[in-house]
Amino acid sequence: MSESEKTELFYQIAEKHQFSFREYNRLTGGDINEVFLLKGQDSLVLKLNDAQAFPGMFEAESRGLHSLKSTEAIDVPAPIATGTLGKYSYLLVEYRETAPKSSNFWTIFGEQLARLHRNTSKNFGFEDDNYIGSLPQHNDFRKNCADFYVDMRLVPQIDLAEKQGFYLPISEAFYKNCRQLLPDEPPALIHGDLWNGNFLVNAYGQPCLIDPATAYAAREMDLAMMQLFGGFSPELFNVYQEEFPFTEGWKQRIPLWQLYYLLVHLNIFGSSYLGQVTSIIKSFS
Repeated sequence: MSESEKTELFYQIAEKHQFSFREYNRLTGGDINEVFLLKGQDSLVLKLNDAQAFPGMFEAESRGLHSLKSTEAIDVPAPIATGTLGKYSYLLVEYRETAPKSSNFWTIFGEQLARLHRNTSKNFGFEDDNYIGSLPQHNDFRKNCADFYVDMRLVPQIDLAEKQGFYLPISEAFYKNCRQLLPDEPPALIHGDLWNGNFLVNAYGQPCLIDPATAYAAREMDLAMMQLFGGFSPELFNVYQEEFPFTEGWKQRIPLWQLYYLLVHLNIFGSSYLGQVTSIIKSFS
């Protein structure tokens, strides 16, 4: 898309949703979306992607942002609008100015994440399916943690990996052990993709969550993802433990939760993740 086409598209979106902007800048984004800051009296973030390639992605992200924000547990940019123009889907969200971390940033983060995770539901799942990265994420309701994690998280990614030609040492013993090890806890409202690139430091020096893959699921999924690639202070986990104590055996389960995210990376980025995936499967078989 040329600069003139881009500008015209931005003005069409602004006219449709009755706001104005003076200029725009590209922001850092992932491989899926182009992200821009539309600067005006009320600056907005605009995310664009291919409407045919990722149908419903931004509508699902908008619902996830709304669910997280409605808890008032932690800062989350409000979704403003979604839509499609031509071959592009778009999502408009509030812009957050950033600043250095406050002196008690990690303490606040731990307290607020625990507060978020105390939001629960009758069943595991979510109101509709969404995405994890560029891959569909299924959220059919299940009554317990084990059924949801195995049926809605592991099996779809394992099936996809095998279709792509990756051999995984899956056995009935693996699934049986998974079900026995997973905690019997109520579902928690989780971010769902909480690596260090999916939070920012807002103008008050406090945490703000972005780019969710929301569901009512095991809270340990967020905590395990946060430890997979690093970028979170141990202080956060210590404070979280004080606010919302971990269930016995949680350290043993960390690799099992991380398996889902590693399978996602295997299916998106390829064989460099196969060794980690295979090792975890064997350790729980």
